[in-house]
Amino acid sequence: MGKEMKRRILMGNEAIGRGLVESGCTLVSSYPGTPASEILESVVAFAGETEAPVHIEWSVNEKVAYEVALGHSYTGKRSAVAMKQVGLNVASDPFMRSAYLGVTGGLVVVVADDPGPHSSQTEQDSRFFAQFARIPVFDPSDPAEAKGMVGRAFELSERYEIPVMLRPTTRVCHARQGVSCQTPQTLSREAHFKKDPGRWVATPQFLTDLHRRLNDKIDEIACLKEMYPVRITGDGSAAHCIVSSGVACANTYEILEDMGLLEKVDLFKVDLPYPLNRNFIGAINADYEKILVIEETSPTIEMQMANRAIKGRTSKDVPDYGELTPEVIGKVLETFLNVPGKAEEDVQEVKGVRPSLCAGCPHRAAFYGISTTFPEGIFPSDIGCYTLGMNLGGVDICHCMGACISQGAGLYHAYAADGPDYPTIVVTIGDSTFFHAGIPGLINAVFTGARFIIVILDNSTTAMTGNQPTPQVGLLADGSPGNVVYIPDLVRASGVKFLKECDPYDLESFTVLLKDAGRFCRSDEGGVAVIIAKHPCMMDREAQKDQRCYRVTVTEACTGCRVCIKRFECPALIFDEESKKVFVDQNGCVGCCVCEAVCPVGAIAVQKTGGEE
Repeated sequence: MGKEMKRRILMGNEAIGRGLVESGCTLVSSYPGTPASEILESVVAFAGETEAPVHIEWSVNEKVAYEVALGHSYTGKRSAVAMKQVGLNVASDPFMRSAYLGVTGGLVVVVADDPGPHSSQTEQDSRFFAQFARIPVFDPSDPAEAKGMVGRAFELSERYEIPVMLRPTTRVCHARQGVSCQTPQTLSREAHFKKDPGRWVATPQFLTDLHRRLNDKIDEIACLKEMYPVRITGDGSAAHCIVSSGVACANTYEILEDMGLLEKVDLFKVDLPYPLNRNFIGAINADYEKILVIEETSPTIEMQMANRAIKGRTSKDVPDYGELTPEVIGKVLETFLNVPGKAEEDVQEVKGVRPSLCAGCPHRAAFYGISTTFPEGIFPSDIGCYTLGMNLGGVDICHCMGACISQGAGLYHAYAADGPDYPTIVVTIGDSTFFHAGIPGLINAVFTGARFIIVILDNSTTAMTGNQPTPQVGLLADGSPGNVVYIPDLVRASGVKFLKECDPYDLESFTVLLKDAGRFCRSDEGGVAVIIAKHPCMMDREAQKDQRCYRVTVTEACTGCRVCIKRFECPALIFDEESKKVFVDQNGCVGCCVCEAVCPVGAIAVQKTGGEE
């Protein structure tokens, strides 16, 4: 590592990005997903600031991102790939096999877990996934530690020629801390791929030996002295101990400090939860009568310790679901240490406001058009901010990225088998998600003769995770131009015969297109019909500049029916309890004027104020 420059306050994801640049990593790939999105953006910033030579890309999905980084590592250069925990599901195929075949240059797989979960479909623990693949995993407890573990992960990866996972959680990714920064390493490695078909091709006759070698690597790593967990409290004389890792360990330490028990309880901090140090397992099981394991989210450490007397998530002495917040850990420690707890305060529940699409969001108009045009329809959708279309009656199913199109096909084939009177199925998928995982489902639906409508919600960005560009925008991760890939070209190439494009703000035209698409699906030559609902995201300031803009007001004709609020749910429309009428919050309204077409009594008036004609 280079010489220290200065300390900076960095968010956890920024610290990881800085660590990748400082470690001499020459390729970082990713697909955006909270809580991991800022990692690649930080690499862009720090690589530019330090003039470090790094290829940086937003890949179309996590599987592709993993494979790009893996191929780069085969040349002897360091690479990294970043994703959230459900992204690892997408990348699981190359992830599993890369453990067998290994790497040449270091490969660090950053997988951000989301205990809670705060913004994910599942609460899965990627340490379990690493154990399943037999890939070592580091578990940082704060941003500074996450940055330091990047370098340790590269060193371990190259020493054993194996991918190594770094697994921060949401509380690490989004926390801020003073972090030491160094000048980036200059490794001066030239790309060189050494041909070895027995390793890199690895047909079945080679796999048994590769599996044996992988097991030997894990056994050796499990005995490394430098990976032995450190006792951070107590003097080793207590009859009971606590074993913890990650943010849960940091919270446990602070709670023990508040209790005045730092000197009386032995707390062991685990940096490498898999493989857990074998000597540590033997020593802990032999030296302590009572053992408590505090970890998020699954019992990875606990299971490796193989002691049925351990208190933890398996015994349910630690809750076996949810985030281990300080409040949760505090109650666990009080019970385990037999310490009287504090009197609980009577806290009144505060009712939250359910999340809603932004004012002026083009998806709101699309969902309103879909649900009102086909009130008896079935509406599979996908992962993104547009999942909130469920508030508008436009989303009935949401599973995982890209699943909506395949589920639409499955629904169609089920109903079609019962006769020609099947419900209209309208699938909605975002533009970024279409690139990510929608194309195979579309090809399959066309191939198998399914008949349903797909509305691609094209707002020209990956809005939910911070407005990262899609291939259709034609911008690379650093803002430089890339080759544009157009969605209509992909749709046509998939064999779709009905393809139309419309701005969903034009609700009347969009509704006409939906009806035309429905008729096509049921016609003799019918099949999958695709409508591209195209309008830029209103969170993009540049898009707002080009927006047709109107001043929207509510006239005295308002009857207080609340259709515009209940059915359209624009946050700029507010019901006044005194007057029993609706008014427009001019600070929130973006002047899209779609609500004019929604009001059943014509009480919404619009006046042109600016923007393009």
